[in-house]
This record gives sequence, C-alpha cells and structure tokens, in this order.
Amino acid sequence: MPALGADMDEGTLDEWLVKPGDKVTRGQIVAVVDTTKAAVEIECWQEGTVNELLVPVGETVEVGTVLATLLERDEAAVKSSPRRRRHSTKAAAKPAAPADAATAVITASSVLQRRRWVSPAARRLAQTLAVDLDTVTGTGPQGAVTIGDVEHAAAPKEPLQPITKPTSKPTAVDRAAQMRKSIAAAMSRAKREIPHYYLADEILLDSSMTWLTTRNAQRSIDERVLPAALLLKAVGVAAQRFGEFNGFWRDDAFQPATGVHVGVGISLRGGGLVAPAIHDVADKKLDELMHDLADLVVRARSFSLRSSEMSDPTITVTNLGDKGVDTVFGVIYPPQVAIVGFGRPTQRVAVMDGGIRVVTAVQATLAADHRASDGHRGALFLSAINDLLQQPDLLEK
Repeated sequence: MPALGADMDEGTLDEWLVKPGDKVTRGQIVAVVDTTKAAVEIECWQEGTVNELLVPVGETVEVGTVLATLLERDEAAVKSSPRRRRHSTKAAAKPAAPADAATAVITASSVLQRRRWVSPAARRLAQTLAVDLDTVTGTGPQGAVTIGDVEHAAAPKEPLQPITKPTSKPTAVDRAAQMRKSIAAAMSRAKREIPHYYLADEILLDSSMTWLTTRNAQRSIDERVLPAALLLKAVGVAAQRFGEFNGFWRDDAFQPATGVHVGVGISLRGGGLVAPAIHDVADKKLDELMHDLADLVVRARSFSLRSSEMSDPTITVTNLGDKGVDTVFGVIYPPQVAIVGFGRPTQRVAVMDGGIRVVTAVQATLAADHRASDGHRGALFLSAINDLLQQPDLLEK
C-alpha cells in the first residue's frame, strides 16, 4: 500500500486493474485505492508479470502492506504462504528469502533493512500510556514512530464489526469528516516536529498581467493561460535554482529532489483540500503547465488522482486566488521542507520612480524548514520568484 502523503495511515483497495498472468510495465496503473481524500490510481514502478494479488477488493490495509507480487522474465511462479499474504509494514522490514529475491513488490517505499526508529519522546509517552510499540504504525521519516503515532494508538477505538463483503462507499459527509481528522493529524505533527520560519514579499504583477493579457488575446478561450500557471512556473524555476527548498527531510538529513514536482493546494467541494503534484514544472512550457493544472483540478475534485501525484511533491504552492485573503502562511507538508503561498492580487497606491501609481500586487510568502535552510537563503528564493514575474517572457520557455 503506497504512502500517499504524511496524513495517510491506511487505504482501502477499491479495484484491481490487472490479474495474475498479466504483463505490466513501468508507470502502468494497476489498482485503485480509496483514501480519505480521493480514489487514487496506483502505478507500478517495475516491469514483470503479475504473480499474485495478495489483497482482495474492499479490504483496508496499512501503508506498507504488500498488495501484489511480480515475476521477472523467465521466473517461475511462486505461491505465497498465508503469512506472506497478510504481509504488514513490520514484516516488510525483514530481508527477503532467497526464493523471493527476484520478486518485485508493488509498494511505495523501499524496504528498510534495520530496526524501527522510535523518537525518545514517543518512547517515554508509550511507557506512560502503556502502549506496546511493536503494535504502533510509524508515520515519521522512514517509518519512525512519533508522538502522534503513540497518541493515535492510545486513543480508544470503536469495536470492529465483522464484514464479509465490501460495504457501500463512504458518503461525502463521512469523507469530509475523516479528511479533517487526517489533515489535523498531519498538520499537528508538522507544527510539532518542523522548525518553521516565515518570510513575506510583495510582488508587483503589472508586468506579468500585461504580458499575459497580450498573449491571451491572440488565443482562443481554451488556449489561454491563467495567472496561477505563471505563479507555479516562477516557483518551479526558482526551486530549481535554490535546491534547499526542493526536497525532503528524512533520516535527520536533507535529501534534495532530482526534479521539481510542485504540489498544488486544491480546495475540495464540501471542504478539505489535497495537494497533488504537477511533475517537472520548471521544464514545462506554460501551455503544457496550464493544461496539467486544469486537468489536475478537475480530477482532484472528482476524487480521481494517481499515486505518483500524491506521493512525490517536492515543494507545495497554495494560492488563494482572487477570492481569498491578502496573505496566507502555510504549514509545511512533511517530508517536504517548504511551502509557498500567494494571497489575493489587489490594487494599491505605490510610489514609483518619484510618482504615485495604482499597481496590482500580491503577497508571496514562504514557510520553510530551518533544518534545511535559513532566512537569508529564503529571502533570495522569494526574490528570485519576484524577479521572474517581472520578466514573464522568460517563463514562456
């Protein structure tokens, strides 16, 4: 079961799109998993032939549970033992037996060949609350057990009712309520464990808006680019230049990302939000970026996203648009190390070149992880975004 975000502990298998004996390729969608935020299409990242489907449709399993096994070319089919069929995150941490060495496992993260990490504070809390750490699912970096995990394990749980067949899908109200709990848990951990620092900069948008208006006037309505795409491209290019804001904090160290995959904060009908990624933002032309953004918003609001979009954003942008407030300060979504916010573009009076003008401006903010960067570099990062938006023709390429 892939980890589709820091606020995901488990998922429900909705549909298998392959069967034993099918050949699969890298990037092929093989299953659909239902989470509190969306029905996510799960991609396979190895080539091979499907050997076994280990989790039946309708079953809810923890993140890290093996969903299926693949066979390499010319490898004989191997039937898994009952214990392997109920493979958990804890079991996945053990080295594979020789007979299984060539079996590719569909999972979101690499298997850890070491004992689980437990933060000292979480260990002390577990002793106080009489929680068995062996039964706790870790949601921290590389599966580390955090304070939040112990608190979750100690909370009283409703008795489970036996279910022989999948029940009806959760209602919109149920999904929204569960989403709020998931968001609250993830953001609580982020504020507790990440040393945030915050910066803000006012960006004049007159150059960008004039350029964009002229550009859109020569195109049909379907081909026009919205200001949001221009802002995303500016962040993507700046993140490519300032790599300490584009990556992850894992194992007590910063790990820079190889590409710039910008998570886009999207509000959902009925409440809640998701932040799936648009991949390789810095390398895309504006037309392609606008198409990807429009497609992502439609699929997010219809609860249909892909696992790669949910699991690998390297930096997030939250944009409140023209109906929001002037300024937004985001909370970093772990294991990322930065989030950029844009408020509502507004008109204001400014003194420029010795005269008074009415200008359109937007407040850009940065919330960053002090373990990975400092305020000086953060200021330069925001300044780079500002400079790019003063030369929008550079973002066309």
